[in-house]
Amino acid sequence: MAASLQILAYEDTPLGILCLRRRELLSEPGTMVTEITLNHEFLMSSYHTDSEQALARIGLEFHGGSDLSLMIGGLGLGYTAQAALDHPTVSSVEVMELLGQVVVWLEDGLVPLSDSLNHDDRFSVEVGDAYKKLWDPPTSQYDLILIDIDHSPDDRLGSVDQRFYSEEGLLRARQHLAPGGVLGIWSYEESATLAAAMNHALDRVRVEPVSHVNQLIDQTQTDWLYFGAIE
Repeated sequence: MAASLQILAYEDTPLGILCLRRRELLSEPGTMVTEITLNHEFLMSSYHTDSEQALARIGLEFHGGSDLSLMIGGLGLGYTAQAALDHPTVSSVEVMELLGQVVVWLEDGLVPLSDSLNHDDRFSVEVGDAYKKLWDPPTSQYDLILIDIDHSPDDRLGSVDQRFYSEEGLLRARQHLAPGGVLGIWSYEESATLAAAMNHALDRVRVEPVSHVNQLIDQTQTDWLYFGAIE
């Protein structure tokens, strides 16, 4: 029996063709997942969101404060933002997303977390380049800045400016953190170069692997979370 597949949006973007789809898993009849592809290659899914949620949860634990303001670079399907909002210490979450189409999907109720995020007064999202914002002098500071934009520092989307992952880029991002602030970065692969740059640019660094069993391909996969705190 063929599984159901619904194309929710098919958009031309500066990074290529972006597709939002909902489908039933052949391996788990009745289980529906929402997925994003870029240039016909898999980008993200609502099926496995462990590491996206852990980026917020572990970052907040690493900070340890209360009444916290967050900036998140990259909206995706919204799981990092939702995990932050679910935490009792969070007072505001600002998301910056490069692709306006992704923001429209959220506002139009096309992604699983649309209703929850759209009705939370602590949440806001704007279209813009998070890397440019963090490179420029700060106009405000955040307790946490969480970045989930590229696949990894060495596997970037489109022609994204790689300077963010350098020591200079991290030092510039550091200026956007309030005292005691935490910078967190998501990567699908381990990066010794990023860890070294963070150890030079930030005061305390923590690296967290997050593994899950991908039942669709029967393999254990590990994503890597990099956190750096300032005093």
